[in-house]
Amino acid sequence: MEIFTLFIIFILIELFESKWQKSQTLHGVLLNNLFTFKKNIFLYVLFNTGFIYSIFLTVYLDNYSFMMLSIVFIKFFDIGLRLSIIQKINDGIHLNEIIPDIEMKPLYRYLNVITYPLTFLFSI
Repeated sequence: MEIFTLFIIFILIELFESKWQKSQTLHGVLLNNLFTFKKNIFLYVLFNTGFIYSIFLTVYLDNYSFMMLSIVFIKFFDIGLRLSIIQKINDGIHLNEIIPDIEMKPLYRYLNVITYPLTFLFSI
């Protein structure tokens, strides 16, 4: 029962992350990240709850398997990439020069809700 509860919480957290970053385009997602980052860096870190929760799960369950650590690494890499793009925007580089603008279809927007919790289940 405990694993099922942790799994459901993971899904809800990923839904929250998808919701606050929601936009019709990739540039919109990045601009949402920039807006939150400019408000407060600590708020930005707290809004990336999936990363914090995946670290919690790794330690709480004492699960240092390849699959579990892959979730933590990919989320760390994702946040680092977004912070790098935010820094380039702050340096005056136009967003089109950094990354192409693609339409965010529902599959792209909610892929994290499927991928990370399922990977968590496979890591158990």
